[in-house]
Amino acid sequence: MGKDSAKLKAIKLFMVLAGTFLLAVSVELFIIPFHILSGGVAGIAVALKPFLHMDETLLANILILGLLAVGAAVLGREFFVSTALSSLCYPLFTTLLSRVLQIPDIDPVLASFYGGLVGGIGIGTVIRAGASTGGMDIPPLIINKLTGIRVSSLVLVTDALTVLLGFAAYDLKAVLIGLISVFVSAYAINWSMTVGGTVSKSVQIISDRWQEIIAGINDELDRGATIFDATGSYSGDPRKVVLCVVSQRQYSRLVEIVSEKDPRAFMITTDATDMHGEGFTGGFRI
Repeated sequence: MGKDSAKLKAIKLFMVLAGTFLLAVSVELFIIPFHILSGGVAGIAVALKPFLHMDETLLANILILGLLAVGAAVLGREFFVSTALSSLCYPLFTTLLSRVLQIPDIDPVLASFYGGLVGGIGIGTVIRAGASTGGMDIPPLIINKLTGIRVSSLVLVTDALTVLLGFAAYDLKAVLIGLISVFVSAYAINWSMTVGGTVSKSVQIISDRWQEIIAGINDELDRGATIFDATGSYSGDPRKVVLCVVSQRQYSRLVEIVSEKDPRAFMITTDATDMHGEGFTGGFRI
């Protein structure tokens, strides 16, 4: 195994452990102490507490280990390998943190917000490392394998059932406070999966003077481009489409180059946040 490969594996291992630790902090510092009906096993544990009268940390740990075992049996070895480290470390972290953390004296709304924020960053970090935290992601994956129903639809059903369970156990106010955690967590997951990436612009250019535009991109921006064949839907004429990715700093100059070469050129621009390859940074960043 090469030195770079070993380094990358070490970084991924650290990211999984760090992300799982952050998730455990969010659960033991905010979710469980303030009885937040968030997503995941912690939210289920909070919702089941009035019915089962079990310690929420213990119940969440039982759920995540039980789901890991079921997932490994149904989904196979590849799933187990990508999920085991986080799922096995999670109970260790939560058990330890439940004994040492000092619970802050804050409003439950703030607890829901920061619980979702810290937990979302943790989950996103684990996913970015190519792993999974398991937990309540497992039932939708199992049902999808057995029935073929889309995972996204099953996740919505799982979340809806969690909300209904929370409503039965507590009240509407508790459900609404819990939804804050759910939405903040979703945002934090997306943010943590892209933070540190190279924010650039992906530009498609349609022009009859595409060769001159490419020459300008190569000479002035020191960037390459890809050429696609296309057909105009109205005229039926063959066209060339130039695809180019440039940094934000270079984007304004690209617009100038295109305007200088062909004022009638048509441009489509989108943000690109994760590029890999020559000229762009990529990979795992902490």
